[in-house]
Amino acid sequence: MNPPCGRCAKPVYPTEKINCLDKYWHKGCFSCDVCKMALSMNNYKGFEKRPYCSMHYPKTSFTIVADTPENLRLKQQSMLNSQALYKEEFEKNKGKGFSVVVDTPEMQRLKKTQEQISDIKYHEDFERSKVRSDAPPPENRQEPSSQAEAQMRPPVTMAPSGGGKRYQAMYSYTAAEADEVSLQEGDLIGDAELIDEGWLFGSNQRTGQRGMLPANYVRPV
Repeated sequence: MNPPCGRCAKPVYPTEKINCLDKYWHKGCFSCDVCKMALSMNNYKGFEKRPYCSMHYPKTSFTIVADTPENLRLKQQSMLNSQALYKEEFEKNKGKGFSVVVDTPEMQRLKKTQEQISDIKYHEDFERSKVRSDAPPPENRQEPSSQAEAQMRPPVTMAPSGGGKRYQAMYSYTAAEADEVSLQEGDLIGDAELIDEGWLFGSNQRTGQRGMLPANYVRPV
């Protein structure tokens, strides 16, 4: 009995038979599956038991792995190993007080936005924290109206005995009352003595003025 042709399925007689790709073909039927160009045993390319010419031979970018019993066993073993590893990692992380978050594109976008907000807040806090070197400490600042009222008060005449220590001004200070001494950073204060908690009485050697000044504006020299 003559076998059927691999293309037209009609019987193939011995005089016109081509045995290739585990099939029998008529010589005229052994052609490219795409362009139908006649092929021979010297120029054909087989793919999935079908003949092709060099131009239309399917280009594959991956290797097909058959699902043999051994490959199926290895695949199942790999899945079991992955599940065991996942369970082991889950048991290690359980109770540590954090949740595993999938790093999706949306989570990456939220993370980047939070970082930008943190940077902006950091710069704002930094600008607010910058203080001029000649600014007085907050506890000794007075509003302009308070300074005007203080200057209208009569001067207090009190002066300690001489022989005081010498101090140097670390900050500039504008007298708020008539019995106080104005300072500029670097001024030397002579004959200074502590007269009250937080206040000194001394003489500004630059201006010659004598009076009270805040003790936290100067340092001993």
